[in-house]
Amino acid sequence: MKDAVETPPDRTLARIPEVGSAPIGSDAERYLSELWESPPGWRGWLSTVDHKEIGLRYLVTSFIFLLIGGVEALIMRVQLAGPDRHLLTPEQYNQLFTMHGITMIFLYALPVLSGFSNYLWPLMLGSRDMAFPRLNALSYWLFLFAGLFLYASFPLGEGANAGWFNYVPLSGPEYNTGPNIDVYALGMVLLGISTTVGAVNFIVTLFRMRAPGMSIDKVPILVWGTLTASVANLFAVPSVSLAFFLLWLDRQNGTHFFDPLNGGKPMLWQHLFWMFGHPWVYVIVLPAMGIVSDALPTFCRRPLVGYAAVALSTMATMLLGFGVWIHHMFATGLPALAISFFGATSLAISIPSAVAVFAWIATIWLGRPVFQTPFLFFAGFVLLFVIGGLSGVMTAAVPLDLQLNDTYFVVAHLHYVLLGINVFPVIGGVYYWFPKFCGRMMNETWGKWSFWVLFIGFNLGFFPMHVAGLLGMPRRIYTYAPNMGWNTVNLITSIGSFVFAAGVLIFLANIAVSLKRGALAPQNPWDAPTLEWAVPSPPPPYNFAVIPLIASRHPLWEDRLDAAEGRSNLQTGYLLMDGRETLGTTALDAVPDVILKMPDDTYAPFFLALFSSLGFAGLLLDWNRFTFLMTAAAGLSLVAWMWPRQKLVQRVPGVSRVTEAGRG
Repeated sequence: MKDAVETPPDRTLARIPEVGSAPIGSDAERYLSELWESPPGWRGWLSTVDHKEIGLRYLVTSFIFLLIGGVEALIMRVQLAGPDRHLLTPEQYNQLFTMHGITMIFLYALPVLSGFSNYLWPLMLGSRDMAFPRLNALSYWLFLFAGLFLYASFPLGEGANAGWFNYVPLSGPEYNTGPNIDVYALGMVLLGISTTVGAVNFIVTLFRMRAPGMSIDKVPILVWGTLTASVANLFAVPSVSLAFFLLWLDRQNGTHFFDPLNGGKPMLWQHLFWMFGHPWVYVIVLPAMGIVSDALPTFCRRPLVGYAAVALSTMATMLLGFGVWIHHMFATGLPALAISFFGATSLAISIPSAVAVFAWIATIWLGRPVFQTPFLFFAGFVLLFVIGGLSGVMTAAVPLDLQLNDTYFVVAHLHYVLLGINVFPVIGGVYYWFPKFCGRMMNETWGKWSFWVLFIGFNLGFFPMHVAGLLGMPRRIYTYAPNMGWNTVNLITSIGSFVFAAGVLIFLANIAVSLKRGALAPQNPWDAPTLEWAVPSPPPPYNFAVIPLIASRHPLWEDRLDAAEGRSNLQTGYLLMDGRETLGTTALDAVPDVILKMPDDTYAPFFLALFSSLGFAGLLLDWNRFTFLMTAAAGLSLVAWMWPRQKLVQRVPGVSRVTEAGRG
């Protein structure tokens, strides 16, 4: 009798791939294109696992959330433009500034960077897709449904209303009796699942999917930034997910984790939240810094100064970022020793950040800058980074923080860090990679106009907030008396916010016009050095017809730099055409290790995310039977996802038949 153990191994995993070339228009290239192309219409839209499509969806969805959050901010600035204004009631203002914070921090800042990384990573690494394409699709669908979930109650006047930090006991059942906080709590748990599965995908992709020869010291800084953020997410997100889950149990199941009247610990909420919250700041900053580190050298016509130092400082920043969460809690009465330690760490974190700043300045100084639109955004980012960093160091000093705590100075710092350091690299990155995304160039004149309007509006809007804070204006107030001395700074801030919004509109108009009328983009319009510019614009469905062989960090500048490592081979490489395949390499040296079978398009991630989200809705509405039904449907989706497929070599031909015969 023969069983599965005795079955000979599948030769498709052990074969040595053919080395050759597949020029555009050749039979091999057309075959690959048909193999990797998603079906047209709604079927392809719901089932695609193509990282480029998913990356663009992340970008578009997060920009829509950015616009929603921006409109919320403008309404608040109209309210605060003068004293004693009553456009909004206190409750409406509470919900508006809470949803503004949730939207900008959770639904825009990280997802937009995930969009860049999802689109660019396989192209930068020389792969045909991410390591787990279906997990990638699941991550996006969960993000979309979590965003809709978080906003579901807002139009009904029941949106989250205790601030994005959601402090207890204000957000507990005693002081917040509506469904507002329950929506926020369950929505954040759902969003946390999306973030976690996305992080796992990025980590495995880096260590298994690089092109042969692309050793770990040759990957772009954007990859380092996203990798560091992904590792941090695996440690930080469980903390905040646990906090929100415990709060939901307090509110709906009578537990008392945060209830001081019954032995609960309100401080536990702050610890769990900020153990996530402060590393999260670096999670949404480090990939943005990576965008600048990779794209800025293109316009300086030289490699980044201090690549190794910048890569190490990226990791050091994230590591220290886990040791600074208590600087959000200096005013809570913690022991002096703890405050001293976390204050010192908060000051020390400026050192690796400064390494990156000096590297960018040196790159500009030693290069031959070309003042095109992306360069303007990246150079502007460096200035905003310095201003945001300096105000952060100021609040790391405990005596000064006690004075500035809960004032508009902190709001100014927050916006320079989260908006300035994130939005400017993101918009610069859109201008830079738009030709790769869409195959067309954006209008350069409009681009420069959008930069200057955004830059002036940003500083006009947010710098006066420092002054308002120094004048003692507290955060989270919906109006103020006319004799407080805050009228002028608030009026200037409101004007600046509308100028900034005008800059965003110019940027969006440029995108809309360029999509239809922009000049056709060549393969490498910026004369950039990295691998994504070695494929057509936009890239074909399979990315690389042959898996390239990489010899240096700048494969497209090797002749110019006269690289001593040798020359990369981008035209001849591994031909992998037995179904959807790509090459797996070793973790550090990127030596070819295994042929990876990649999955076809599937509806399973969409339905798993949909039924999971509906299950959370059932929990919110206390519909037990509906929740059970959705859980069962999600389980069936998971079974369909995991069902062994012969094309993926998860089922060896003949094994089941032989085994069944043996049993029979």
